[in-house]
Amino acid sequence: MSKIQRAILSVTDKSGLVDFARKLVAFGVELVSTGGTAKLLRDSGIAVKDISELTGFPEMLDGRVKTLHPKVHGGILHRRDDSGHRAAVAEHGIPAIDMVVVNLYAFEKTAAKPGVHFEELIENIDIGGPSMIRSAAKNFQDVAVVTSPADYGAITEEMAYSGNTLSRETKWRLAQKAFATTAAYDSAIASTLERVGGDFELHAAGGFPHNLRLSFQKVMDLRYGENPHQKAAMYADGSGAGVANARQVQGKELSYNNIVDLQAAWDLAQEFDEPVCAIIKHTNPCGTATGKTLAEAYVRALECDPVSAFGGVIGVNRTVDAAAASEMAKLFLEVIAAPAFDEGAKAAFASKKNLRLVEVPAGQQDWVLKNISGGMLVQDSDLHKLAEADLKVVTKRPPTPEEKRALLFAWKICKHVKSNAILYARDGQTVGVGAGQMSRVDSCKLGAMKAQLPLKGTVAASDAFFPFPDGIEEIAKAGATAIIQPGGSVRDQEVIEAADRLGLAMIFTGVRHFRH
Repeated sequence: MSKIQRAILSVTDKSGLVDFARKLVAFGVELVSTGGTAKLLRDSGIAVKDISELTGFPEMLDGRVKTLHPKVHGGILHRRDDSGHRAAVAEHGIPAIDMVVVNLYAFEKTAAKPGVHFEELIENIDIGGPSMIRSAAKNFQDVAVVTSPADYGAITEEMAYSGNTLSRETKWRLAQKAFATTAAYDSAIASTLERVGGDFELHAAGGFPHNLRLSFQKVMDLRYGENPHQKAAMYADGSGAGVANARQVQGKELSYNNIVDLQAAWDLAQEFDEPVCAIIKHTNPCGTATGKTLAEAYVRALECDPVSAFGGVIGVNRTVDAAAASEMAKLFLEVIAAPAFDEGAKAAFASKKNLRLVEVPAGQQDWVLKNISGGMLVQDSDLHKLAEADLKVVTKRPPTPEEKRALLFAWKICKHVKSNAILYARDGQTVGVGAGQMSRVDSCKLGAMKAQLPLKGTVAASDAFFPFPDGIEEIAKAGATAIIQPGGSVRDQEVIEAADRLGLAMIFTGVRHFRH
């Protein structure tokens, strides 16, 4: 293994760079750099040679051309074990470059800026950077390519104990990461430019792309998948938002099933503006409630089904405080997902070492992806918010104001219950949940059977229309007085007549919320 004697540095993300460069210089590595990177190093008192000194050619065209030169790419690409290559670079006075430290223009951040102009977008497409990365990665046997500040520490540590060299295995790992970096970068550019119209302006995404490009980085390997015989891992999209980018502040390692339930709990909690607590078991809410405080919301949610809540996952939309934590700590729970936990809450949970506390940064899923054999299904996330104009009273009796509040509360939760879904609720509190039955009338019966609180005076929500009046009859038998449902069945009139006969109020929303 040859020693690393010369490195070229040209980075957009300058975090950790100065310390890394100092360590390289201490190892006797000559540094060559460009533009703002060179200025930062000089301002930090680090000796650095400009790229123009290496190439004998000035940076030009507003920085578009600076590293696209034979003395750069020849220095990177020549094979050290090939006598012909060595002779060629010697003839042309091309010095070897043994390390390339490059990360790329922040194209995605530029594209995300409101009102960004086409010219700015194009100027933020990096050309020289990806070229150097690919050259170095192709010649990984002789050149180390470093695309992430996260690798600086391990690289200098290895160089320190191996006499200024890096192993072939390390260089190969860095090369793999480099090719993944350029692939993701090109994918981001292609996906963004698909949204540029004939007016050469960037428009909001409309419809689905002709070519679906997905790029995710592994966050962690999981112990196993849904079952112990299945392998699993979690990947993040690089947005820094949502469950994949959450920060675990306490507890043992998250499992695959924990994460799936955590997502369900988090999604449901985001439906509400007021303090809410959602308790999830196997992706279904077994209790959800609002309250003046988070502690009150949790206690009310637990009342719905305390048996099923044992070993559940909680999602809330407020910082967990000491009062809420003291209540939650009384029950065995797997995970609590929240925007944050204050110090009082952390102290209250400290004795429950296995309980996972997860802080989730704000963010929502725009698309839902589902694998199928040979391909992928893609759909928009179900983010529909019910508006007053959507509501249509179809029965002779309209709901009372109290019933209407309860119906709107139940509707928000019902869309998070597996189909066929029937939910019994009061204003701000679930009472019974009928989830995932093959027959809607069975979901009506199951929701009533699961109820731990009195059903008399509750309301019911259905994620899809009632195909027959029998579901309405079961709901009335349970003691509910009002129903909210999408409508749209060929037997809607029979269903409405049944509701009128039983004295129920019923609202149609015109929106279905299947959840398979």
